[in-house]
Amino acid sequence: MEPIYREQFTVTEPQSDRFGRAKPSALLYFIQQAAGNHSSLMSVDWENLAKRNLFWAVSRNRVQVTRLPRLGENITVETWPMPTTKVAYPRSVVAYDETGRELFRSISLWVLMDTRTRAMILPGKSGVVVDGTLTGNELTVPRSLMPHPMEQVSHRTVGYTLLDRNGHMNNTCYLDWVLDLLPSHFHREHPLQEFTLCYLSEALEGDQIDLHWELSGGPNLTVDALRAETSFPEGKGRVFSAQLLFE
Repeated sequence: MEPIYREQFTVTEPQSDRFGRAKPSALLYFIQQAAGNHSSLMSVDWENLAKRNLFWAVSRNRVQVTRLPRLGENITVETWPMPTTKVAYPRSVVAYDETGRELFRSISLWVLMDTRTRAMILPGKSGVVVDGTLTGNELTVPRSLMPHPMEQVSHRTVGYTLLDRNGHMNNTCYLDWVLDLLPSHFHREHPLQEFTLCYLSEALEGDQIDLHWELSGGPNLTVDALRAETSFPEGKGRVFSAQLLFE
């Protein structure tokens, strides 16, 4: 099997914003689909892992955008697993347009979760082996995003249509929530250049999530998502954090 997997996608209407550009969440969808299909070829896909009471979950995503593809545009996604670390399975992605020019690239950290306990299983204890490749051109792994007080707050609820086969909110939906914090005229004037998402705990159906956010010079958007939980200090638990850089 070739270490680098390639797959073509076409940007569809539901994946496009009001300006005819691919939604940033669509980039995560392409990344997720290519990774899943490559995992099937390596026999570490959802179905095979479910037999071992395991499933894949993304813990971090970093994406650099050269250009958002347009509605109807065909893109080629290349993806490959990098060498496994003590705690995660990194995966790299580069996407190109039909002329071979780069559209976006990413690095994501995948972890294995137990379907029964919902606890993370370290690679050394999982029995899941993924051979990694390094091309020398991969993005660096994003650091964790530290929380800090932010004045703006938006309230959201996890509903049925946001859930995936693992029973939690799909990683692509977090980014839609984040981008909805800013109006259309901002997105028209400021295309997204780069974003980092850190997934800290599962968001389950019915969860009430508070998005604490601020827009600073750059412009940069910072978001910290909290859920009301009595077991956490001050009654709050972090669900995810995000940092976005716009033109």
